[in-house]
Amino acid sequence: MAREEWEATRRRMVALQEELDWQVYRQYGLMAEELTLPMGEVPEVRLGERAFEIVLARKIAAGEETSEWFKRHGSTPITELPEHWSPEYRALVEKRIAVMEADRNIGLIERPEYKRRWATEGWDKLQDTALRDWLLDRLEAREFWFADVDGMMQPRLWTTGRLADELAGDADFVSVAEIYRPGEDLAKVVAGLVENEHVPFLAALRYKDSGLAKRADWEDVWDQQRAEDAETDPEAAKRIRDAIPVPPKYAQADFRKPSYWRARGKLDVPKERFISYPPAGPDNDPTLLIGWAGWDHREQAQALATLIVERQDNDGWDAERLTPILAGLREVMPWVRQWHNDVDPLYDGSPAEVYDAFLAETMGRHALTADTLTGWRPPAATRGRAARPRR
Repeated sequence: MAREEWEATRRRMVALQEELDWQVYRQYGLMAEELTLPMGEVPEVRLGERAFEIVLARKIAAGEETSEWFKRHGSTPITELPEHWSPEYRALVEKRIAVMEADRNIGLIERPEYKRRWATEGWDKLQDTALRDWLLDRLEAREFWFADVDGMMQPRLWTTGRLADELAGDADFVSVAEIYRPGEDLAKVVAGLVENEHVPFLAALRYKDSGLAKRADWEDVWDQQRAEDAETDPEAAKRIRDAIPVPPKYAQADFRKPSYWRARGKLDVPKERFISYPPAGPDNDPTLLIGWAGWDHREQAQALATLIVERQDNDGWDAERLTPILAGLREVMPWVRQWHNDVDPLYDGSPAEVYDAFLAETMGRHALTADTLTGWRPPAATRGRAARPRR
C-alpha cells in the first residue's frame, strides 16, 4: 500500500542521510576511520534508531536527559540496537557510539540540535492534502467549464450540487472522494472542496468598505496606465507614467473572508480556482453557483451575460435581483475593452462592443444607472436567533 511504501522510503532516507553525515565527518578530517557501509548494505533506519538517538535514550534512562526530543518528533527511544539489523551494521553503529563518547568534536556534532529532524505532518495529513488536490484538479478540468453553443465554445456555470451530479458518473472521482471523505454525500464533498477555493465575481462581495476604498484607488491607477498606453507621444506618456501613484496594499481585514485574503494577498493577485456568484444561483438550487477562474475576461463577461439573460428571461428576476450581476459585468468590462477590443468574426465586431451594448441595453431596460451598480452592497448578515415573542 501507499502508506507502507511512504514509510519505507522515509526510513531509507533517514538511513542514507546518516551515512552521508558520517562520510562528511571523515572527508573533513574530523576522524581517521571510515565509519560507513556500502549503500546496498545499509538497512532502513527508523527515527529513534540513529546513533545519537540511542546515546540520548541511554542518558534518559540514566536520568541525565529528558525525553522531550522523542516526544516532539513522535519517535520511541531505544537503548539497545535493533535486532533486525545485520551484524555488520550493528557493529558499525556501536563504533559510531564509541567515537561519539570518546571524541569531543564528533560528540558535539552528533547532537539533536545539529541533526536532521525529519519532521513531517504525518501520513494522514499528507494523504488528505494529496487527495484534496487531486479532486480539486479534477474539478478544474476544462471539459466542465465550456459547452458548445451554436458551434462556439462558451463558458459554463455550475452549482456545486449539479456539478456533483455530473461527477457521480466519474468512477475515478467517486472512488477518490470516498477515500477522502468516507461515507460522505458527494454533493457535500464537492461543496467542501470548493468552500475555500472560490472568490466572488464582484468587488462588493469580496471586500469590506476598507477594501473597496483601496480597490477604487487601484482602478484609478489602472485607468491612468491605460491612458499612458493609449498616448502616442512618448513625452506625454512619460508624464502620465511619472504621475501615477503607488496604489495601497490590501490587508486581511479588507476582505470579507479569510479564504479570499489567502487567495488574493496584499496585491489582490487572483490565485483562486473558482469564481463564485453567491447572489445569482437558481431559485430551485441553494448550492453555490461557481465558474472557473481559468476563464479570460471575455469568457467571464460571456458567463455573466448568459447568466443575466437566464435570470431575466427564464426566471423573471427583477431589477433589484439583477443589479449585482450587472454590476459584475460592468466591473469586468474595462479588461474586456483592454484585451478583447479587436474585431472578432464570431461577434460581428469586437467582443468589447458587443458586451458594452448588451450592458447598456439591459441597464436601460431596468432603469439602472452606473451609480446604482457601483453602489450595490450585499445585505448585512443576520446574527443570533430570532427573539421570542412576548406574552
